[in-house]
Amino acid sequence: MNLEEFAIYHGYASSGDEDEDMQQEGAARQERSNAFSSTDRDFKSNYRLTKDLARQLIEMLRPLMRPARRSSDLSVETKVLVALNFFAKGSYQSSIGNHKNAQIAQGTVSNCLTEVTDALNHPSIFGQWVKFPSNIAEMMAISQQFYEIYRLPGVVGCIDCTHVAIHPPPNNEQYEEAIYVNRKGYHSINTQLICDANLRIINVNALFPGGTHDSFIWNQSNVLPVMEQLHRNGTGRFYLIGDSGYGLRRWLHTPIQEPQGAEQNYNDAFKSARATIERCNGVLKSRFRCLLKHRVLHYSPEKASKIINSCCVLHNMCIRHNIDDDDVVSDEEGYTNIDFGILDPIPHRNRRNADLIAGEVFRNNIVRTYF
Repeated sequence: MNLEEFAIYHGYASSGDEDEDMQQEGAARQERSNAFSSTDRDFKSNYRLTKDLARQLIEMLRPLMRPARRSSDLSVETKVLVALNFFAKGSYQSSIGNHKNAQIAQGTVSNCLTEVTDALNHPSIFGQWVKFPSNIAEMMAISQQFYEIYRLPGVVGCIDCTHVAIHPPPNNEQYEEAIYVNRKGYHSINTQLICDANLRIINVNALFPGGTHDSFIWNQSNVLPVMEQLHRNGTGRFYLIGDSGYGLRRWLHTPIQEPQGAEQNYNDAFKSARATIERCNGVLKSRFRCLLKHRVLHYSPEKASKIINSCCVLHNMCIRHNIDDDDVVSDEEGYTNIDFGILDPIPHRNRRNADLIAGEVFRNNIVRTYF
């Protein structure tokens, strides 16, 4: 089902003529304003944010969006709520805000999603909410969190990739359809996430097709040169942790293969800490279900990437404002055995180079000192 069918099904769009659509959009604005009169629980269920946070978001995005200039134009508030509900539900089976009579013309729904997504991807917004630590003090704060919880020193983030299903792109000069097929056989964007101990996403890279290996995405990441430079400048006490699909380096640690003695204690702590990124991914996709595998984003890879980035911004807003996630995954839609798109890693074939050896020395020192 495409976006227009999605809109018609849920009452956001009308399949009638334009005059009828114009008359009904006035009702749409009124119904959207009534969204804030719903119960707190219903509002959060439909939009994932609290009412106060939704109002803050609307005001934050307002300068980046087109204001209503005519009586038939939708307000910024309405556009943001339409997009929020799509991010939250991503479903063609459930009601959007339970406003079946609040109809909006087909093209308008698409414009709402595009405009809100572009605003959330604007550097002034995205850079404020999704950012890797930029100085030693910020890295120390994150590493202290990991140490207090998992007793691992120096960790400034957990890294992993997750697949977000997309509709197959056209096989033409712009896209090569086959490279979007991942190892599970469906089309996706392979999205690299790095999170801190509180599940806050500090870096996202949603630019690569599903057939791309995790380690290749890491090698193109803008975080890699930052971590390398820290170690080459002699300030390398910080590092990321990832699974065995990544290469061991001083700046990116992986679990020890065939651990012995204290190494097993290290691996146990490592496993617990690395599970943070899996929980982060699970909360992100459960909260914003348009990213779930069985939803499938019916957009171009570029727009799908912007939607992923937008959901990461909103996820971090929820983390910052302590919005509970305990009821994110509910039985209302029969969620069992959810596929969150994290594939089993392909073991990385480490070459015996200087960086690998230095990484082993660094990791072994941690094992001897702390375990």
